[in-house]
Amino acid sequence: MFDLEIATVLQRIKEKQAKRVLIQLPDGLKPRAQEVADLIEKETGAEVMIWFGSCFGACDLPIGLNSVGIDLMVQWGHNIYHKTVKEW
Repeated sequence: MFDLEIATVLQRIKEKQAKRVLIQLPDGLKPRAQEVADLIEKETGAEVMIWFGSCFGACDLPIGLNSVGIDLMVQWGHNIYHKTVKEW
């Protein structure tokens, strides 16, 4: 139903040589979080942490990630949308 672009995520993790990855998904995709985490761990060897707090878009970043040693955060959010000047 949704293209989570997992191949791109795996590629980026490998490029960055990330050892600890945080994934953040909107509520509708949270039921798939463990499936996504397991796949990432299997394909990259990175430790994956799942953020189960809120995720209301790119501006909703978890606070305090430096304290847990995250190398890379992957956030799935809302689809691209376009507004015209008229709509503003």
